[in-house]
Amino acid sequence: MQSKSRGRAAVARRAHNPKVGGSIPSLATKLRPSGPFFYCMKSGFVNIFGKPNAGKSTLLNALIGEKLAIVSPKVQTTRHRIKAFLNKPGAYQLVLSDTPGIIQPKYLLQNKMMEAVSAALEDADLAVLLVDVNDNLEELDQLFSGLKLRVPSIVVLNKIDIAANGKIKEAIAFFTGKSYCKELVKISALQQHHLLSLIDVMLKYIPEGQPFFSEEDLSDLPTRFFVSELIREKIYELFGDEIPYQTAVVVNEYAEKAQLIKIQADIIVNRESQKAIVLGDKGSMIKQLGMMARKDIEAFIGSKVFLELFIKVRPKWRDNDMHLKEYGYR
Repeated sequence: MQSKSRGRAAVARRAHNPKVGGSIPSLATKLRPSGPFFYCMKSGFVNIFGKPNAGKSTLLNALIGEKLAIVSPKVQTTRHRIKAFLNKPGAYQLVLSDTPGIIQPKYLLQNKMMEAVSAALEDADLAVLLVDVNDNLEELDQLFSGLKLRVPSIVVLNKIDIAANGKIKEAIAFFTGKSYCKELVKISALQQHHLLSLIDVMLKYIPEGQPFFSEEDLSDLPTRFFVSELIREKIYELFGDEIPYQTAVVVNEYAEKAQLIKIQADIIVNRESQKAIVLGDKGSMIKQLGMMARKDIEAFIGSKVFLELFIKVRPKWRDNDMHLKEYGYR
């Protein structure tokens, strides 16, 4: 687990191009100081928790104004803790963390995913408990109570734009008064409804202090990480339920040439039969995967890309600690 002091002393690394998404308006540029808590600089860690598919990655992307976390309708898309910085120079820096959806782990990879959640519990100044308003509220209550939070937490009701009849009112009544619910906010992360109000509420619980990271940075993760995630996102889009969960992506080469950036990455699968599926008839699927991934990578880094993909079979890699460390799951 990473202590709060160690996490805050980490050195931020700028992505190759800080304008990595371009399609999401930046909320930081819209905010204006309002209220007594803006008199001094605020700086702190806000960690987002919830069940798979609650919308954590969508919320992180919407708040930052860039696509840093990959999204998919499939559950358990997020495998790592992804930190992103929401900056308003002179006013605040919120270090936001998207965490894997909370599950009962069934294999070593999922254990490491839940370790990322545990680490996020250790260094938060504020916990955002994200709720899909159409979800089972009793199950969510058990999940949030089981976190044993030692920091303030707010309940954020997400997906209000598609809430079933009466679900918003029901959720408000259910969570109001819960010990872990300091405040309750209603949002739609996808539609970007009420996100400025959410930021105002979050800032109430953030301590005064100077930024922990450069205000020019978006994340402390390297470009290679985001490239591998964009490739993995396309695997979720193109293939059925089994393939995405038994696949990893490793970027072996990221070389800046005169006219473009050369990237070579391995797609790791469990079995030879999965390799055949990802490859496709006469290489059709991996070709389509490469074209889709290259388009998003070029938008991410703002440069032409030559992308080369290979498929490697590593049986039971999800339960092999050596392989997991090699693939970035520490």
